[in-house]
Amino acid sequence: MSRLYRGVFIVWVALRYGLDELVLTSFQKPWLRIVARIVSVGRNLDAPRGQRLREALERLGPIFVKFGQVLSTRRDLLPPDIADELAWLQDRVPPFPSAIAIATIERAFRRPIADIFVQFDETPVASASIAQVHFATIRDRQGIVRDVAVKVLRPGMRVVMEKDLALMKMMAGWVESLSADGKRLKPREVVAEFDKYLHDELDLVREAANAAQLRRNMETLELVLIPEMFWDFCHPEVMVMERMHGVPIAQLDRLRAAGVDIPKLARDGVTIFFTQVFRDGFFHADMHPGNIQVSLAPATFGRYISLDFGIVGTLTESDKEYLAQNFVAFFRRDYKRVAELHLESGWVPEGTRIDELEAAIRTVCEPYFDRPLKEISLGMVLMRLFQTSRRFHVEIQPQLVLLQKTLLNIEGLGRQLDPELDLWATAKPFLEKWMIDQVGPKRLFAQLRAEAPRYAKLLPQFPRLLHEFLQNRPADHRRELLELLAAQKRTNRLLQIVIAVGMGFVLGLIVMQAVVRIRLF
Repeated sequence: MSRLYRGVFIVWVALRYGLDELVLTSFQKPWLRIVARIVSVGRNLDAPRGQRLREALERLGPIFVKFGQVLSTRRDLLPPDIADELAWLQDRVPPFPSAIAIATIERAFRRPIADIFVQFDETPVASASIAQVHFATIRDRQGIVRDVAVKVLRPGMRVVMEKDLALMKMMAGWVESLSADGKRLKPREVVAEFDKYLHDELDLVREAANAAQLRRNMETLELVLIPEMFWDFCHPEVMVMERMHGVPIAQLDRLRAAGVDIPKLARDGVTIFFTQVFRDGFFHADMHPGNIQVSLAPATFGRYISLDFGIVGTLTESDKEYLAQNFVAFFRRDYKRVAELHLESGWVPEGTRIDELEAAIRTVCEPYFDRPLKEISLGMVLMRLFQTSRRFHVEIQPQLVLLQKTLLNIEGLGRQLDPELDLWATAKPFLEKWMIDQVGPKRLFAQLRAEAPRYAKLLPQFPRLLHEFLQNRPADHRRELLELLAAQKRTNRLLQIVIAVGMGFVLGLIVMQAVVRIRLF
């Protein structure tokens, strides 16, 4: 029954803010515009359409605000007035009362706020769909006073989110049972994946752990700053982190005036994304402009500052390898290899003809090469690939939904920073180097080093186990002993062959890597 009430409420909000009229007027058919005028009779729809859409999404709750945040980065798909209005959803959602924030903090730490912080600013500096942020100062374990940002969870978030997710699960079931594409799209699995990430975002200790992991991963890259977490002040509803000083990345005029190299900033963003995805398999999956700043401090001038780590994506080694091979084949315009990878991974049925799939992928991708970012749209490429996937019954992979969303965020950000950016040329060298590292001697030695502790523990036990067996053997087991000795001789010969082949393989890899580097450079 709660899902029915929530569904009715969504319809009421859509009618209250005239979203039906907004959709109908977007079509070119005259009769639809007439229908729009009829349904708007008796309703006050004087506010601009972008404002009405933003207010409706805010009223509907966090899931819809997230949807609006994603849309706000796609100025290539939206009219300017709507994109400008939805940009307010990135960090300017109406705040909740400071008294509630203070009560949440005091309940979490069971102390008055004056005993927790040296100073606490009651006026929030940022407010988003899940939480809001206050500045404060604390005294750390060494007794040093530190400037911090305090993130406090919005009250009642879980109840609203559970209702929306229950409604989405019900609709996913309908899609799967009624649509011809239902099973291929795996809507229930996609919603389950979305459900997991949203619930993770409601636990601020998990977000702090995500930030700590990303901070360690990115330390050697020196392109992005991630705030330090203060674990003595972290709770599922409250998170205290280092206060970062930067300029929001959307304020391009201010960044240019400060001397920031904007095209380099765009290239660095692509490098950060591909490093997190393919090197670490652990990436920031909520990279809209509200969560990104740029440092102007002399020591870190021009570096990104990442904020809000509630949603992160993870990839397995097999996912990383498959995606990297696809990207490299795509950048080399080897469409046959892309088709073969789809077949090898089981994403398309076994009977699919490689040549037909290759031709379809070439038709979609070829027109977009050698163009700057302003002349292409990954959104359109993904849409056309989706249409192609229907023809070849390609199965949707739920674990890659966050990656696709983040890739669209990166494209939207890159489009704002440097419309002349060649996304392919920027990403190709990184991916080719990553592939060389994956198949080269460095990778082989790393795997041997990882397995060494296990074998180091097992090998010393072997003489003792053999001695115990020989000492305790029954008198009539001479035949088994002879068979064991013969088997050991065969094993020794096989081991010699394996070592010889392994040495030949390593030498071959070294030669192959040298040839690849000569071809690349």
